[in-house]
Amino acid sequence: MPAESDCSEMLDSETKAVETPEDHADELRLWLRLLTCTTLIEGEVRGRLRQRFDVTLPRFDLMAQLDKAPDGMTLSDVSKRMMVSNGNVTGLVERLVESGHLDRRTSETDRRVQVIRLTKLGRGEFRRMAAEHETWIADLFADLSPKDVRELMRLLAKTKASAQKSAARRRP
Repeated sequence: MPAESDCSEMLDSETKAVETPEDHADELRLWLRLLTCTTLIEGEVRGRLRQRFDVTLPRFDLMAQLDKAPDGMTLSDVSKRMMVSNGNVTGLVERLVESGHLDRRTSETDRRVQVIRLTKLGRGEFRRMAAEHETWIADLFADLSPKDVRELMRLLAKTKASAQKSAARRRP
């Protein structure tokens, strides 16, 4: 099998097909590679959270947002940060309130607004999960040198800026 650096012909491990540079534009191949990496990493994290803590990734993500806000957050703020609808957050909140991980109260300034926060139980369990999660992520990236990580961070920041700029050009 040719080395990854040999661009004349590469075996794409995701599709098990030989891919040549003229098959797709480099940008499309880059997007597919980013998507594949995200899917692989996310799948591994989902599986470990489920196996180790019997928790879903969305629940973990919600608790992570609330861990950063000890005084709590509105459902609307949480959904914006998680980039999901209020409806998605509401279901997660219901289950975490029932399990004793979240506390929900009405806002003091607006009776229509709900504020949620981690309970003592929720904060403790989240922090245990977060500590293991951090070791899992380190393990998943263990084959990258510190220099590789810095370079990827730099390139991904540039990629994000490019995508944001493109999205802004598209808006009226």
